[in-house]
Amino acid sequence: MSTTISLRTLLESNTMASAPALVRQEGEGAIRCLACGHRCKVLPGRAGVCRVRFNENGVLRVPSGYVAGIQIDPIEKKPFFHAFPGRDALSFGMLGCDYHCSYCQNWVTSQALRDDQAVSRPRFCTAEQVVELAAANRTPVMVSTYNEPLITADWAVEVFKLARQEGIVCGFISNGNATPEVLEFIRPYVDLYKVDLKGFDDKHYRELGGVLQTVLDAIKRLRSMSFWVEVVTLIVPGFNDSDEELRRIADFLAGVSCDIPWHVTAFHPDYKMTDPPPTSVETLLRASELGRAAGLKFVYPGNLPGLVGERENTFCPSCGKVLIRRYGFYVTENRMRADRCPDCQTRIPGVWEQSAPKVSNGTGIPRPVSV
Repeated sequence: MSTTISLRTLLESNTMASAPALVRQEGEGAIRCLACGHRCKVLPGRAGVCRVRFNENGVLRVPSGYVAGIQIDPIEKKPFFHAFPGRDALSFGMLGCDYHCSYCQNWVTSQALRDDQAVSRPRFCTAEQVVELAAANRTPVMVSTYNEPLITADWAVEVFKLARQEGIVCGFISNGNATPEVLEFIRPYVDLYKVDLKGFDDKHYRELGGVLQTVLDAIKRLRSMSFWVEVVTLIVPGFNDSDEELRRIADFLAGVSCDIPWHVTAFHPDYKMTDPPPTSVETLLRASELGRAAGLKFVYPGNLPGLVGERENTFCPSCGKVLIRRYGFYVTENRMRADRCPDCQTRIPGVWEQSAPKVSNGTGIPRPVSV
């Protein structure tokens, strides 16, 4: 028996019925899954595109009761630069994805049901155990990440309901292939949402398994629903690094809100995409300039700490003074006063603490933990 089959069997025995808001009956035993933009019509005995949400006798069964990865990360790694700077976040993920990106950096978890080389075994646990771990480590934030959280949103909400009772702020690290239904479902429990906007070419998006317009619509909806949104574009040489495409991304984001932080990050060869060279510093700086020219107030070149000058830092868009200094995932200075610039009192968009640490309260290095 192959790894894929045995893993699927294991996961199918650790499921829950989908939240009613994320499923619709289609008649004759068929059901429509509403958890992601694919909106799969799932026949009895079959699974959706993600391969982890399946129809069992007319009931949509979905992942529950395990993690495939869990650790304490600096929140800057997510990356969120305008939410709880210098703090740690408990990061957990499950298995599966609704995309099949050839350069996925989390392929061991995201592609576990498509690729026999992606061996990532689940660790079974309760929602209470996950939240207890966050509380014990005093992390003010918890995020669902490592795989696509939309397809495991039902169990994430079970975890986040308990986390909210502990005063923990929750977030999704997502490809943004969302439906209005799933965003309405998670909104009472999720405040932070990072979207991977992988480019501005629909043909390329379809090669990855998605549709560009679905993600663009989701970004607009996330903002209108008052999620705190930060957007990341991994810049892949020869794939999405042209001036035209980067400018179109920047123009779109600025059209939604100039306050959206845009992280332009460096690709390195990974998984099945090993031909393109790593993204150069010059390319990240070029993308940063295009973002600023479009009117975005906060553009952050990432993944090359110390090589992009002052651009890792957050500056006040009004007076130009530095507010937060960073080196990679580490905050070396935080001058913010709650949500204000200390020099001109301009309100800075984000999710801020009244008494934030002046420097990172951890090492800036991820720490594995166990449930």
